Amino acid sequence: MVLDNQIKAQLQQYLTMLEGDLVIKVSAGDDKTSQDMLELVTELEKMSSRITVERVQLERTPSFSINKAGQDSGVVFAGLPLGHEFTSLVLALLQVSGRAPKVDESVIKRIQAIKEPMHFETFVSLTCHNCPDVVQALNIMSVLNPNISHVMVEGGTFQDEVKSRDIMAVPTVFLNGESFANGRMEIEDILAKLGSSSDGSEFANVEPFDVLVVGGGPAGSSAAIYSARKGLRTGIVADRFGGQVNDTLSIENIIGTKATEGPKFVASLEGHVSDYDIDVMRSQRAAKVERKEMVEVTLENGAVLKGKTVVLATGTRYRELGVPGEQEYKNKGVAYCPHCDGPIFKGQRVAVVGGGNSGVEAAIDLAGIVKHVTLLQHRDELKADKVLQERLRSLPNVTVLLNASTQEITGTDKVNGLTYLDKTTGETHHVELEGVFVQIGLLPNTEFLQGSIDLTPYGEVIVDKKGATSMPGVFAAGDCTDTVYKQIVISMGSGATAALAAFDYMIRNTAVAPEQETVTV
Repeated sequence: MVLDNQIKAQLQQYLTMLEGDLVIKVSAGDDKTSQDMLELVTELEKMSSRITVERVQLERTPSFSINKAGQDSGVVFAGLPLGHEFTSLVLALLQVSGRAPKVDESVIKRIQAIKEPMHFETFVSLTCHNCPDVVQALNIMSVLNPNISHVMVEGGTFQDEVKSRDIMAVPTVFLNGESFANGRMEIEDILAKLGSSSDGSEFANVEPFDVLVVGGGPAGSSAAIYSARKGLRTGIVADRFGGQVNDTLSIENIIGTKATEGPKFVASLEGHVSDYDIDVMRSQRAAKVERKEMVEVTLENGAVLKGKTVVLATGTRYRELGVPGEQEYKNKGVAYCPHCDGPIFKGQRVAVVGGGNSGVEAAIDLAGIVKHVTLLQHRDELKADKVLQERLRSLPNVTVLLNASTQEITGTDKVNGLTYLDKTTGETHHVELEGVFVQIGLLPNTEFLQGSIDLTPYGEVIVDKKGATSMPGVFAAGDCTDTVYKQIVISMGSGATAALAAFDYMIRNTAVAPEQETVTV
């Protein structure tokens, strides 16, 4: 059974929202995936009178296209869109049927302005939680512009193609047969790469905010919600809503929520934010913060947003090794997300650099997929929790190297090994392998604040107990600050603290207080 009863019930509810008739054209053979695909599309046909299934021959088998009756949409799924891609399937069904995607009008105009033919292919793994963002963005572009088409290719089904095209990370996107991009992207990122960048004109008439939040992760979302509940005019400007949490698969330490996944948690944050009158400006990076009559935040596209107060919640990103070969072989064997890229290295040899919780967890997960894992820790002991260390050392296909300092990642057209220094003996060794997963911590996204706001030597924003920074009216929260512990629950609390402190600041520094909602906390 491809779909369990619970998923069928959910799917049945979504299919009632179809706004037009659909034709699913399926290309299937005698293999197991083809038979499962036939079962899936047959179930869809049974669930809705608006869906008709036709057998055809498409470029890839097994695959199926979703089309509006009488016209091709350009949306194709090669392989089963289950796992993390199930949502991509549901959204494609709704959007091809005529249901409007949730995209800003300015973005729609940029998509529809594309005149030349563009055929995208996105290679994914079903365990990748970044892949659906790319798949859904390109599907939307295909729905909105007949010059654009898109195929999601599930790498596990088309392994020969993955090998022949040297795909070593997901999502990997091709445009008209040529390599286009790797990694998570939203529609605005894709348009920018195509040369259709925002010039900032959409922000020309944006009124000043009472509270402008820079960052859309747990801290930023919390700050925005608390500000909006105070009756303040609130905005969020974020490069990536959800931030680093999007790359976290398992979350089990949010009090009151026994277990969840990063993308699911981000969706709940986004849903909560949307319940309030909060202006969310996506795929925008801050370039400068200045204190003038108000606080001005200049974006990379040149637009300037103003706020009576600002809350910085820019979060962190993966820390890089900084050794020769890392940049050259990024997405060619060097990876940072074991959940996304692990399946690409099935049956191969990989290294994990880093002995903290993230490194040890990555090694444990990869050990169930790859042939062998070598974990390198530059100290004389692992820093991960004891229970994780015990699990790691029980695995027969894992080697742990302590006092091992990575010197170079080697390769030709892709990674073929790693050189490390044994700090105990002073000898240099080389390990032959096909992949390197870097898990050595995070860096704060604060480079644009250099020279304007006080930072620690590590780049963290220095804050007081209320989240205030060295610039009047500017507060900060979450992992970008010098808080001792970097945890989601702590970030959310610090976001609330910063928002309340910003409200107090406004009360003290403005003649007329903003309209305040009466709330019970």
